[in-house]
Amino acid sequence: MMKKDDIEQLFDRLEGQLSTKEPSSDHQARFLEKLKSTQAIEEKPVRKLNWWKPLAVAASIALVFMITLSRNVDTDVRELADVSPEMEQTQQFFTQTIEKELFEINEQATPETQAVVDDAKKRLAILEADYDNLKSDLAESGQDKRVIYAMINNFQNRIDLLEQVLEHIDAIKNLNELKASTI
Repeated sequence: MMKKDDIEQLFDRLEGQLSTKEPSSDHQARFLEKLKSTQAIEEKPVRKLNWWKPLAVAASIALVFMITLSRNVDTDVRELADVSPEMEQTQQFFTQTIEKELFEINEQATPETQAVVDDAKKRLAILEADYDNLKSDLAESGQDKRVIYAMINNFQNRIDLLEQVLEHIDAIKNLNELKASTI
């Protein structure tokens, strides 16, 4: 901060160099006109508030909240894979085997075997519903080994069912081939 003596010394030094004349009467009008013209050039366009950005952020937060909430709600259902890494491998093996068997059944299905395939799909749906109940039981029991064994048994029953259907389809095809060759 400048001291009072410093300011007085400054004015003493600048004496005679400062203009003390009264400005002209149109000085203020010219100044305001220059000010307006420079403001018009330098004036940035007024940015409108984009509502979609805050709404997108709010929607994202809501989505994360809903996903977190749904995960907390789904804790009453557990998969076999949630028990241990070994059980995860077991579930993957059974799932892949079942998918492979279903693919083969669908590939080999014919009008003659369609009734067998439809019946198998109904029985498979029942086993899958039982498995869904076992998933809830697993969550409630806290990984009771009996429930785990029942889940594994359910997978094995589904695979056995599909293998029986494939054997039945093969038997029907062989019978049809035998009939065709004797005619």
